[in-house]
Amino acid sequence: MQAIGKYIVIKKINEEYKSDSGLLLSSADIESFRYHKGEVINPGTNVEVIKQGDVIYFDKSSGHTMFLEDESYTIIEERNVVIVL
Repeated sequence: MQAIGKYIVIKKINEEYKSDSGLLLSSADIESFRYHKGEVINPGTNVEVIKQGDVIYFDKSSGHTMFLEDESYTIIEERNVVIVL
């Protein structure tokens, strides 16, 4: 699988989020966050800064989901990445 151009194939990372007081947030609360976390599976042919294996935060309203080889992947554009860890 090879992403083309400025597209990036990622696998979303689902984490438990806690409030400052230690309460676990519900999935509905987590969905209200603007940015989601993911691991880069395959950066596109024209992506220079982001590498395979990087953990990123991206705009949740961007991209689309695809099922490849019985796995769910999200395809986003490089411009939708806001942080590389």
